[in-house]
Amino acid sequence: MSDFHSLTVSSVERLTPNAVAISFSIPKELKDTFSFLSGQYITIKHPMNGGEIRRAYSICSLPTAPGISVGVKKVEDGTFSVYANTAIKAGDVMEVMPPEGRFVFHPSNREQHIAAFAAGSGITPILSIAQNVLESHLNSTFVLVYGNQSPEETMFYRNLRALSKKYTNRFFIQFVYSKAQEEGSLFGRIDTSTVNFIIKNKFKEVSFDHFYLCGPEPMIHVVSDTLKVAGVPDADILYELFTSTEAVDTIAENLDGTTKVEVVVDDETYSLSMDKKTLVLDAVLKENIDAPYSCQGGVCSSCIARITEGKAEMVKNQILTDGEIAEGLILTCQAHPLTPTLKVDYDDV
Repeated sequence: MSDFHSLTVSSVERLTPNAVAISFSIPKELKDTFSFLSGQYITIKHPMNGGEIRRAYSICSLPTAPGISVGVKKVEDGTFSVYANTAIKAGDVMEVMPPEGRFVFHPSNREQHIAAFAAGSGITPILSIAQNVLESHLNSTFVLVYGNQSPEETMFYRNLRALSKKYTNRFFIQFVYSKAQEEGSLFGRIDTSTVNFIIKNKFKEVSFDHFYLCGPEPMIHVVSDTLKVAGVPDADILYELFTSTEAVDTIAENLDGTTKVEVVVDDETYSLSMDKKTLVLDAVLKENIDAPYSCQGGVCSSCIARITEGKAEMVKNQILTDGEIAEGLILTCQAHPLTPTLKVDYDDV
């Protein structure tokens, strides 16, 4: 099910001193396989340090573009992000999984008014969504609040300025800088006052259809909570985490014994026995079962599976809704089995 394809890097563009945009060319025979909705991500697999790492990166290009582009910001003490910013070059061939993800914009034949709050590399999917909104209808508008340390560290700064010029009356951007004071920008971080300034002051006349939030977990919570207090329905707030706080695994502390697990992947059924203190995905991968995964941190949605028998509990969940959990869906990278037997189906999602 981890269906990777070899793609050639067509270009690497330096965005900031610590970020690059990597573009891949898509062969004709893979055009359908790599079709996507704005907001989705790809997973890149690469051999490093004698092993293999996988990293999920949101797509910043439009679905109508000839290739696929992602933004990669160098993370301090990172592995692949450092490699991407220092070694990847045009002509390199990399293993890439087809696009996936639920943080998406669906174009329609009616005008839509969208607001987005992003910080740092959280701009990556938002850039694709913004362009898609603006191109999908002549009367659609997009308001972006984007937080960074400074203009120099702002990913896609030139692209965003170009959008402002191209869509003068339909694309509006409010920069927020924590370490620089610039004319027209706000100083500090995206917080409650920032959100209220946008929806209750600067754009109080606009009735927004949806709000897209992307960035660190604390920012997501602040913006989402402020919007809800202002009366925005939960269904109109879509978010994706780029970083997430570590959760203490209190579930494992209270578990003992083993579970017999049956796993369905690509119409194949596998059986294994696992310690309940172990996470389901870890146990599955240990058996060399080719289950889908990427971040292994509960941030992406690659490892979602459906429980068809038994019970499991997740350490943390920032992706699945209560309704989806009730239907049996779990993030296997966060789930501990609770019952003597457990059946999970990666195909039925």
